[in-house]
Amino acid sequence: MSESRGGRCGTVAIIGRPNVGKSTLLNRLMGHKLAITSHKAQTTRHSILGIRTRPEGQILFVDTPGIHHRGGSALNRYLNRAARTAISETDLVLFVVEALRWTGEDDAALEAIVTAGVPAIVAVNKVDRVVNKEDLLPFLQRLGQRHGFVELVPVSARTGDQTDALELALLRALPEGEPAFPEDQITDRSERFFAAELVREQLVQRYGEELPYRTTVEIERFEEIDQRYRIHALIWVERPSQKAIIIGRQGEALKAAATQARLEMQKLFGYPVHLEVWVKVKKSWSSDEEALTRLGYGDE
Repeated sequence: MSESRGGRCGTVAIIGRPNVGKSTLLNRLMGHKLAITSHKAQTTRHSILGIRTRPEGQILFVDTPGIHHRGGSALNRYLNRAARTAISETDLVLFVVEALRWTGEDDAALEAIVTAGVPAIVAVNKVDRVVNKEDLLPFLQRLGQRHGFVELVPVSARTGDQTDALELALLRALPEGEPAFPEDQITDRSERFFAAELVREQLVQRYGEELPYRTTVEIERFEEIDQRYRIHALIWVERPSQKAIIIGRQGEALKAAATQARLEMQKLFGYPVHLEVWVKVKKSWSSDEEALTRLGYGDE
């Protein structure tokens, strides 16, 4: 990995309110799909490390759940705690905001950054949606007055506009250091983890506004046999009525979701996948701290 020697290396926590495009931006910067995405808020539940190696250095991106005010369940508390912990343990914050929009949850995210005392670069996302580009400059000026940010970079995670400039700005702000991971490694998460996330992505994308927040996915079996993956996934819901919705009439809804998840897994893993999915009820799992820990939501 001689290219990167003498360059820069450090962690960059991607912080912001829900549904501002943090995971889409991570995937764009990485050039790989690491984080599941949807138009629904709070799709991200786990901090995911993305390892981006360039000739100038290595950026260790940490995607985090959105900092939010919504709900008081144990799961909501876990999501906020995971994001705030990531800020306190990072070299640099990438604060993602939406162009021309500022909310109370943006205030909460900025407050967490200020409290941690970590330098921050702002990615002003979704500029491709701004009809009148002249409105952008006053927004950037107001944003710059809120805090002493290292830099503000307007970007579009969807189209990739200005993401190269953002990446170089991040590298300039990181400390000098040797690479922390091999050049060909892109994450520290296991294939088992990504299998669960790809099943959950289908639940978030396919079902109503509330149902995905009452579901989680557990991988009961993950085996490689003769260059083929055999995966058994268990979807947990909180009520029998939710189970019925996910399964659908004659099991068609669950079959369609499982088929798409299997195709995404094959794309990611590069192997044929045999996927079996079941749905079970665990009452109020999202409000039960002990159940959350068993289901993989312990402090990371």
